[in-house]
Amino acid sequence: MSTIDSLLDEAGQTFADEAGIALRDEPAPLYRLLVLSVLLSRRVQAKLGTRACRELVDAGYGTPERVRDASWEDVVATLGRAKYTGTEQTTTALQEGAQRVLDEWGGDLRRLRKAADGDVATLREHLTAFPRLGPVGADIFVREVQAVWPEYRPHLDEKALAGAEKLGLPTDAGKLAEQVAGDDLARLAAALVRADRDDQVREEVGGDD
Repeated sequence: MSTIDSLLDEAGQTFADEAGIALRDEPAPLYRLLVLSVLLSRRVQAKLGTRACRELVDAGYGTPERVRDASWEDVVATLGRAKYTGTEQTTTALQEGAQRVLDEWGGDLRRLRKAADGDVATLREHLTAFPRLGPVGADIFVREVQAVWPEYRPHLDEKALAGAEKLGLPTDAGKLAEQVAGDDLARLAAALVRADRDDQVREEVGGDD
């Protein structure tokens, strides 16, 4: 079994999937991916971010309308149940971001996709206009959304390529992409990020330190 096959077997779950998001090119799952990207933008463990996203959706806050209309205190409490830190500032950012989705994009991020028209720089510019969604969060969104927006394939950012280097894999996004089917690129990107962060993943896959 190749290193990439082992990597996909060991760590090839997208962060959206880990957060319970069945990602499709539809308004609700795309919005939930945006929320997840905001949550993962902060320096928190990925599991805290994915757990907080799952907690929000389970509590009924899975659409921009529901997040905008929720009481600030209820959203803070929901994030707190997931042991997420910085709950107050994050809640404010999520509610302001939900309003922006509704005002700027009519509640449907497929309009953002159309506006970006396949240009990753334009997509990132639109994404970083959301509160508390900086370049790191934009990369997370693009890495994950390439599963359903194929015009952004391959998107293997610095964190993914750092994982590739630690595993002794090519550090050129194009060469890496040639080794998997297009539909697996989001899984590969997530797995490479985990390989960069987690010694155990690299040990299981057999990569170098």
